[in-house]
Amino acid sequence: MAEQSGDDIPRTDEEWREQLNDEEYEVLRNEGTEPRGSSELLEVDDDGTFRCAGCGQALFTSDEKFGSGTGWPSFYDPADSDAVETQPDHSLGRTRTEVICSRCEGHLGHVFDDGPDPTGKRYCINGAALDFDDEE
Repeated sequence: MAEQSGDDIPRTDEEWREQLNDEEYEVLRNEGTEPRGSSELLEVDDDGTFRCAGCGQALFTSDEKFGSGTGWPSFYDPADSDAVETQPDHSLGRTRTEVICSRCEGHLGHVFDDGPDPTGKRYCINGAALDFDDEE
């Protein structure tokens, strides 16, 4: 998906339902989680950019991707510090840090403090929230 301008981003629930498939909608708009190990993006080793499936904003690159063994695509840093925002998530009876797209406010996943150097972060991201653009 090409990056959308702020004016092109859906505003209503109906517009989001028209743009996203069921799994993308559940993850991005309802803060859902895809089944562990189900994302085709787990195995992506090509050079490229992981974009928000909702608005096309560049979120992560293959340079920051690593195999965490968790069952979800994982990154140690966003492509740009302004690409994602974080906020507390208390939904499971414990506090986690939710990661959202800074442009369309879509739910991406969570970030944890058990990642590799140089950041020590593990951005555990739902593959359904991402589109991959390989560099050819």
